[in-house]
Amino acid sequence: MISEHALDRLHGLLGRPDLSGTRYELISLLGRGGMAVVYLARDAILDREVALKVLDWTADDWSAARLAQEARILASLEHPGIVPVHDFGQLADGRTFYAMKRVRGERLDRWAAGRDLHERLSAFLRVCDAVAFAHAHGVVHRDLKPANVMVGEFGEVLVLDWGIARIRGQAEAGGVVAGTPDYMAPEQARGDRSVDERADVFALGTLLGGLGDRRKALLAITSKATSAAAADRYASVSDLGADVSRFMAGLAVDALHEGIADRVLRGIRRHRVAIALVLTYLLMRLLLLTVFHI
Repeated sequence: MISEHALDRLHGLLGRPDLSGTRYELISLLGRGGMAVVYLARDAILDREVALKVLDWTADDWSAARLAQEARILASLEHPGIVPVHDFGQLADGRTFYAMKRVRGERLDRWAAGRDLHERLSAFLRVCDAVAFAHAHGVVHRDLKPANVMVGEFGEVLVLDWGIARIRGQAEAGGVVAGTPDYMAPEQARGDRSVDERADVFALGTLLGGLGDRRKALLAITSKATSAAAADRYASVSDLGADVSRFMAGLAVDALHEGIADRVLRGIRRHRVAIALVLTYLLMRLLLLTVFHI
C-alpha cells in the first residue's frame, strides 16, 4: 500500500507546472486545494515573488471555468482587504493559471490566539469591510472561514480563496452544494438557488463566535447573524459590522433587547476608567477621614 506522503509526492511530481514561455520561475509549493495548487514563484521581469494558482492536473472543464471566473472576480475587486491579481493565462501544459500577490502572515484563528478582544474584533471588522465591498460589487464569497482570512506581517487583513464565489444574478443549478460545512448557512447546505449575501453574514457570524467571548451582547450578535432563517439575520454585512462597532464603543447593540441590569453593566464597562478614578478618590478620602478625623 502506498503511503499518503508518497501519494502527495507523486502528485507533486506529476502536477509540476510547465512554466516555460512565461515570466515565472518555480520556487516551491505553497498549498493545495480542491481544484488548484498554489506555488511560490519568482517574476523574472519585475524580480519579485508571486503566488501562482494553477489548475490541478486532474481537474475537469468545470474547474477550469471556476478558476478563470475566480481570477476575473479578484481582478474586479480592488480593495486593500482582497489580494490583487497580476496576471492570468494558460501554461504550456494547457492548464489555466493566475498570478497574485504573495501574502505573508497567519490565518486568522492562529493569529487571534493570545490577542485581546479589541484586536480580534478590529480584525473581524476589516474582514466585514472587504466582504461588504464585494457584496456592493455583486459578489458573494460563500466560503468565509478562518483558513481563508490571512493577517499579514503589518496587521493587514486579507480575505482569500474566492474559488466558489458567486456573482449576483448568475445562473446556477439547484442542488449543488459548495462550501465548508461548519460555516455554511442552512440554505447553502441545501444547495438552494436563493443563496445570497446573507449566507456570508451567517459565515461571518460563525467566525465571530470563534473570535469573541461570552459577553451577552456578543453572543446576541452571533446568534442573530447565524439565525437559521436568512430573513432573521442582519440584512447586510455592513449592519453586522455596525453592531460589532457599537459593542466596541460601549453602546447598545441592535441584536440585544437590554434590561435594566444589562444597561447598568454596559455603563460600568463603558466608563470603567472614570468610575475607578472616582472610587479611588472616595476611598482615599475615607482613609484620610479615618486616620486624621478630618
